[in-house]
Amino acid sequence: MKNRAMLLLAGLLPAAAFAQTAPLPADEGAPRVRWQDARQYVGQDAVVFGHVLQTKTIRNWCFLNFHPDYRTTFTVAIPRHTFERFPAAPEKMYADKDIAVFGRVVLYKGKPEIVVGSPARITVGAKFPEQAAPKNTARVAKPRAFEGSCAVATFNLLNLFDEQDDPYHSDETTRVKPRSELDRVADTIRQLDADVLALQEVESRGYLERFVRMLLPDLGYEHVVLLEGNSHRGIDVALLSRFPVGPVTSYRHLRFPDPAGRMMSFRRDLLRARIEPPGVPPFDVFVVHLKSKAGGETEETLAIRMGETLQIRRILDGLLAADPSARFVICGDFNDTLDSKPVQAVIGTGSGRLGVFVDDLPDDQRITYNKEPHRSMIDFIMASPAMGKCYRKGSCRVLPGSVSATGSDHNPVSVVFDLRKSGDS
Repeated sequence: MKNRAMLLLAGLLPAAAFAQTAPLPADEGAPRVRWQDARQYVGQDAVVFGHVLQTKTIRNWCFLNFHPDYRTTFTVAIPRHTFERFPAAPEKMYADKDIAVFGRVVLYKGKPEIVVGSPARITVGAKFPEQAAPKNTARVAKPRAFEGSCAVATFNLLNLFDEQDDPYHSDETTRVKPRSELDRVADTIRQLDADVLALQEVESRGYLERFVRMLLPDLGYEHVVLLEGNSHRGIDVALLSRFPVGPVTSYRHLRFPDPAGRMMSFRRDLLRARIEPPGVPPFDVFVVHLKSKAGGETEETLAIRMGETLQIRRILDGLLAADPSARFVICGDFNDTLDSKPVQAVIGTGSGRLGVFVDDLPDDQRITYNKEPHRSMIDFIMASPAMGKCYRKGSCRVLPGSVSATGSDHNPVSVVFDLRKSGDS
């Protein structure tokens, strides 16, 4: 499937083939606009319609122009090095044709344009849909007044993988997440309604942005954070936020010893993002996805998780030593239970012990891995002592589900913090 998508992008398959292989077609949810209105969508992906009045190849570019004044009006630019992907010369293919072109609208020397490198991005004979409204336009994010609280959640999405083959990862061994599961995951995230959402098992930032744009346009997740980690399979940790995001740190290059003194790195990453709500002190969110027990618990996988968690605790201890009132949250898929040595290593002891809020949950709701026979709670949200004082009592919850019901084999966890509380109160 992924190889087929590569052929399409190389111009060797018709664009219609893409709709059969892509669970989230690239143009779904993108605004449909006339070429005269393209300037209003600078910085956004859009489908732009118009009649090609003139084509011209100048040096390394073929230009499709829609108005005699092509120096100030919208243009499609096709770089010469991509001409071989087109079945005929672009200057001839699109001359005097009605077309729709999909891509990012940018400004070049003050005029709007879309740069296109594949015929799959251009549909010949397309007419502007006078009556058809673009998908998802009824669901637009509404401004939300900040009232001092912040809902934080974590959710392992179960392989949010696209149809593209990444030659630098073994992603072809993982199935593309089907549209039915994508829709169920989106519905679950909408139920969570978290202000800050930590995610695991995401293939790429680009696909996560597409997922948010198409299926969650009303939730206000303006900030999408993902830095490529160490997973050979290509699963990364990520974060969505309604609040502004400040500095972001990846610990993927960090080397540290496991309990036996062998040097290792995080199997995925430890991601740290500064969240900056208005009018209150900022706080950090750490996102984790520890080594799994794939194939059953072994000394090897336990040693890896112990190495990861001991290093996490060293990082957190450093923060608390520098500032005992530091506000931070650490959350994600720990791949181990609350009473396990790795999870307890992160929680710590004494004055630096992290707050864990599962005591607010009835026993029958303490399940985040939802597949038999291993149903258990392995996803957690923990908070520094100062952040724990902001925890809203009784707000911890787990949304129950299953792959068939919520699109994932993990149940999301969420808690609420009242950020205007003093860390000393």
